[in-house]
Amino acid sequence: MAEKWENRNVDSMEIQEEGMKKVCPCCEKHTARSEEERKKLVNRLKRVEGQIRGIIRMLENDAYCNDILIQSAAVNAAVNAFNKELLAQHIRTCVARDIRQGKDETIDELVVTLQKLMK
Repeated sequence: MAEKWENRNVDSMEIQEEGMKKVCPCCEKHTARSEEERKKLVNRLKRVEGQIRGIIRMLENDAYCNDILIQSAAVNAAVNAFNKELLAQHIRTCVARDIRQGKDETIDELVVTLQKLMK
């Protein structure tokens, strides 16, 4: 089933049409990860998902604002930890490989990514 991108924010990336389906440019590249790396990253995100569900329950139960804000800060910290781990792996693998292959555009891509992470 083709995903519809018209209603999604894709950070000003152009959506390319291929026949009848729309393709997000970021989906063209892939990274091979070991099962251990994948599992570690997925587990981090599942913990974040659980924290988000907890915040939703807090809102539904009219929890005190400050308590919700503290949990929200914990979610931000968890997402930042995920980003740091993924970024480190990306630099060690994809970026290093591309630079060795003379693909200097990867440096520009990394700079844009770092700028988005530092907003």
